Amino acid sequence: MAKKTPAINSSSTADIAFLLLCYFLMTTTMGSQTGLSRRLPPMPDPNQKVEDQKVNRRNIIIVKINSADRILAGSEPIDVSQLKDKIKIFLTNPTDDPNLPVMEPTEIEGLGNRKVSKGVISLQNDRGTSYQAYIAVQNELVKAVNELRDEASMREFGKKFLALDEDQQKIIKNVVPQQISEAEPKDVGKRR
Repeated sequence: MAKKTPAINSSSTADIAFLLLCYFLMTTTMGSQTGLSRRLPPMPDPNQKVEDQKVNRRNIIIVKINSADRILAGSEPIDVSQLKDKIKIFLTNPTDDPNLPVMEPTEIEGLGNRKVSKGVISLQNDRGTSYQAYIAVQNELVKAVNELRDEASMREFGKKFLALDEDQQKIIKNVVPQQISEAEPKDVGKRR
């Protein structure tokens, strides 16, 4: 007569597998997409008086994206690949052009007196603008500012902006501020 081999009790195996599945679902993080990193200005104090700030027209460049994803920077049509260089010239005003932003001498803590651009980039888009065109333009604007910060940090500290410590980065951000204003999207195709 053949000897029976003892069987393993597997009634609780399904329960263990379920508990392991629950554990891994709760402890693992799924890849999540992050949005554009923009720091919003702080909320104004409700008791603060509102002052009418006038911005010199020469200090603003308006970048428009229409519903056909065509870009207009200032008053001229431009390709997205040329936008970064145009913004860098706008913000640095290398030839002291009276149509480009004022380069105002400013006392920067830790560096002394430096010329800082008063330039503001105003981004306006149509409701029909594709998401890809909008993101491509955003990337070029931020890339222009980042390259200017790298140049300033190389000039002042001898290393790239991301290699600087937090205090040095703060100083460079004062030398090359990122001033990007986004207007409410417009619906050019519809008239009221």
